[in-house]
Amino acid sequence: MLSVAARAQEYSKYYEQLLVEVARVSRPVIPNNQVNLKDVGGVADGVTLNTDAIAKGISQLTKQGGGRLVIPEGVWLTGPVNLKDNIDLHLEKNAILVFSPDKELYVDKGNAKASRVLPAIKASKRKNIAITGQGIIDGNGEHWRPVKRDKVSSIEWNRYKALGGQESKDGKLWYPWQMKWGDADIAETPEKQEKMRNDIIRFTDCENVLIEGVTVQNSPKFHVHPLNCRNVILDGVTVRCPWNAQNGDAIDFSDINVGLIVNCIVDAGDDGLCMKSNKVKPQSPANGCEDIVIQDNIVYHAHGGFVLGSETIAGMRRIVVRHNTFSGTDTGLRFKSSVGRGGKTEQMYISDIVMTDIAGEAIVFQCDYVDRPAGSDPNAVPTYTDEQRKLAPEFQDIHITNVTCRGAQTGIRANGMAGLNCIHDVDISNTTIIYNKADKQIDDKTAQIKLSNVTLLKNAKSN
Repeated sequence: MLSVAARAQEYSKYYEQLLVEVARVSRPVIPNNQVNLKDVGGVADGVTLNTDAIAKGISQLTKQGGGRLVIPEGVWLTGPVNLKDNIDLHLEKNAILVFSPDKELYVDKGNAKASRVLPAIKASKRKNIAITGQGIIDGNGEHWRPVKRDKVSSIEWNRYKALGGQESKDGKLWYPWQMKWGDADIAETPEKQEKMRNDIIRFTDCENVLIEGVTVQNSPKFHVHPLNCRNVILDGVTVRCPWNAQNGDAIDFSDINVGLIVNCIVDAGDDGLCMKSNKVKPQSPANGCEDIVIQDNIVYHAHGGFVLGSETIAGMRRIVVRHNTFSGTDTGLRFKSSVGRGGKTEQMYISDIVMTDIAGEAIVFQCDYVDRPAGSDPNAVPTYTDEQRKLAPEFQDIHITNVTCRGAQTGIRANGMAGLNCIHDVDISNTTIIYNKADKQIDDKTAQIKLSNVTLLKNAKSN
């Protein structure tokens, strides 16, 4: 195993030849103490619930000042896990940590007003925490997620209905409600239960975070979701779920200061590598997204390869995205926000992106994005309060270069909003996009984008 100093040196390569000075991450320091889950009563039979054994192992390590809780080879069933300071949850090769489908285990009994259940793996206001190894973390998301009829075949739809559940009146949605497998429901209606879905990994107000090597799959909602955290490293993480998993975001950095996402592989049902920023929380260690490098990642299916938004309220500053591959995503580089969710971008540099088989736009800017949860009216026109109107998106100081895309429905699309300066001082250069339908759809009245040495070629096979 490399020393902390050696790993710091390894990370240094991601900060070479940057066009903006970016604060560097540092690896969290975890004490050398170690506890094996088997030694605290854990049973890897896929049946025995290991929630208490995991908590016991973490408690033992905490009394020693921290350390590594080892999850060895086997199938380990558990309820929610709560990480403490200086803890590394380490999954060895051929270890699968499966989260129980029993929804009652995740109800936050200490917070009667909670709108969502507890995350599968939680940390709040912690320092020096890690999830490492070569194992798999499975969120059992099919027990939570609704399914849209237009995203599955008739054979698949009938298979879902055969499991029980409830079909919406218009036949467009199926909910895992009153299922034949007997799991108890925790809400009055399937619609209310759907809104309670949890993330697999949700760290809030933490400092010095490492997620390395593991596979995170099949989440009820988002997969890897740190919020208001400082010094966050994701290295060699695989995220996967069905392509049609509702809200199946892979990696969401929400208000992260000083972050690194490298060598990750994503194949997910919603956004791939996504930056979000909500309203400022004065007591949090981080607000806005800033000093982040995203490099050497591969995104297969996702709504977007690299995504900004839809919340950008506290701003995006000094973000570098380079040497990434998007193959089969719905869009490539996606910038989305709207009134009530918007903020300002600064010093964003995106380069050396390769893409193939993009279903929609290779590059898209959208300032009127509307989030439509499952079952909502797709034709509803949003209304905004005066307070929300103060939060308009401002995509600016964004520099995109050396992008190669073979196969996109549309090359570049950009639409701002009348009366608002939503898209300006954006430049795209040294880029080649082979499109199938439209080269560019840029509203010059609301979007000011400078194109330099940009080649847009129509795919001969699309004629």
